[in-house]
Amino acid sequence: MSDQKIVGFHRDDDDHWVAELGGGPSQHVRHTPPWQYRPWVVTQSGRDGQLGNVLDCVKCDRREPADGNWCIREA
Repeated sequence: MSDQKIVGFHRDDDDHWVAELGGGPSQHVRHTPPWQYRPWVVTQSGRDGQLGNVLDCVKCDRREPADGNWCIREA
């Protein structure tokens, strides 16, 4: 598993929240119960509280390019 720190957030073209990860990739962080339970994503304070936490970077795990660049693995 390739854990990457959350360094920011932005919305995609479909208005979904995307976490910007420290190694270069980004990852959607949806709150769509009961499949994905992330109530923190719907408020600014919730997103701010996730900065510095880690997500498993699926793109890094698969050794795929991260948003046009290769993932940089963080310890």
